[in-house]
Amino acid sequence: MSGQFEATVEVDRPVEAVFDYLADGRNDPQFSPRVLGIERVPDAPTAVGTVFRSTVKDAGMKTAREFRITDLEAPVRIRWAEVSKNTVTAREGGYDLESLAGGRTRVRIHNVLEGHGVGKLLVGLALAAARKDAGAFGSRIKAAAEAAIVQR
Repeated sequence: MSGQFEATVEVDRPVEAVFDYLADGRNDPQFSPRVLGIERVPDAPTAVGTVFRSTVKDAGMKTAREFRITDLEAPVRIRWAEVSKNTVTAREGGYDLESLAGGRTRVRIHNVLEGHGVGKLLVGLALAAARKDAGAFGSRIKAAAEAAIVQR
């Protein structure tokens, strides 16, 4: 079983700056409290093939996660796939960015969650939790990006 969750938010910063902020997955802990630590491999600008390795805490359990960037089109699209083997993974996900009037950016985040082994029984719970938090997650992205990106 698999399913998707998504959120859309408008960030009061230009699309190029928001793209750069989100493409650097090392910023994820600023808006995702479940991410305890993250590194970029190689430690170079994000490109197709870049891997982000993280430690996350879900439902009280710590797990190691690895996401590979599968598509990157500045400043409008970022795609990833989880390559780690966990009970519930993000088979695919990404950000779609759209420039809006007044130097604003519309950001749509989406993830397709998939269960493996016993995770096939748990993915429904994970999806329900992700969907319930989607609006708040979008708001955290907005707040973190606006705090991190200096307005010109």
